[in-house]
Amino acid sequence: MRKFCCVLLALLPLGAWAYPIDVEKQLNGLSIDYTTFATDEDIGSIQLNNFGKRDAVCSVVFRNGPESPRTRKVEVAAGQSKNVTAKFNRNIIKLRLELNCQAK
Repeated sequence: MRKFCCVLLALLPLGAWAYPIDVEKQLNGLSIDYTTFATDEDIGSIQLNNFGKRDAVCSVVFRNGPESPRTRKVEVAAGQSKNVTAKFNRNIIKLRLELNCQAK
């Protein structure tokens, strides 16, 4: 029991690095998949994968509480993937993303 408690306490800091990420998506019939990452305490990122046969133009809005939103626009070719990141001035507590993709 004592070893179990020591291991549990040792793993506690690992959970502090992650923060929740909510994604609101509007894909407009495109075959876009995404994966979000908690890159660092103040950096959030999303990987966009286009599995469709048409190129897409995507806009991602990163929101972190009271800070001004960061908007990133990216073109994702058919069968390709792109990474989109945003850095904030403060540590991220909860990251909200708005993903909007249109056919090119």
